[in-house]
Amino acid sequence: MAKLYFNYSTMNAGKSTVLLQASHNYIERGMQTYLLTAQFDNRAGEGRIASRIGIGEQADTFAPSENLFTKIESRLAQGPCACVFIDEAQFLEPDQVWQLARAVDDLRVPIMCFGLRVDFQGNLFPGSAALLALCDEMREVRTICHCGKKATMVVRKDDQGRVLTAGDQVSIGGNERYVSLCRKHWRAAMGEDVT
Repeated sequence: MAKLYFNYSTMNAGKSTVLLQASHNYIERGMQTYLLTAQFDNRAGEGRIASRIGIGEQADTFAPSENLFTKIESRLAQGPCACVFIDEAQFLEPDQVWQLARAVDDLRVPIMCFGLRVDFQGNLFPGSAALLALCDEMREVRTICHCGKKATMVVRKDDQGRVLTAGDQVSIGGNERYVSLCRKHWRAAMGEDVT
């Protein structure tokens, strides 16, 4: 039975690594997968999903307002596909998440989305909010704060290493810009009283 999955976490938890490993498991068993990532996140190169540990694969891309039901339907028309994997799922638009749900229901293909749950200000990304509402199963990919507790939040830093408390929700970056923290240390970094 096909399902819509949302694998979420904070930055640097290994979401892309888990995605690439899951896709590899299908391929190793002779099945085809379809990889998608956000078109404007080209840190690893255009149409490439890559992990900090050095593994990566080419992927198709999705753009804002693009109909993902149609895109997946077109891919399925080309031949068998055992699973669709979507990286950077926080950048999906709510309508696109509904299109993914329709693809699961009507095309009967499992779709595994991987992305951030919240931004650097502690707010849900619109795509993540829609996935949390519509997915059949949620899985947390865990990482830790410098104190050893589970990290659930992330701070954004400027070029001098200062924590930013305001700005656009989306600003592409990696370890040089973002640090995953537990909620208590995130609150302290954001200037909130944690006594």
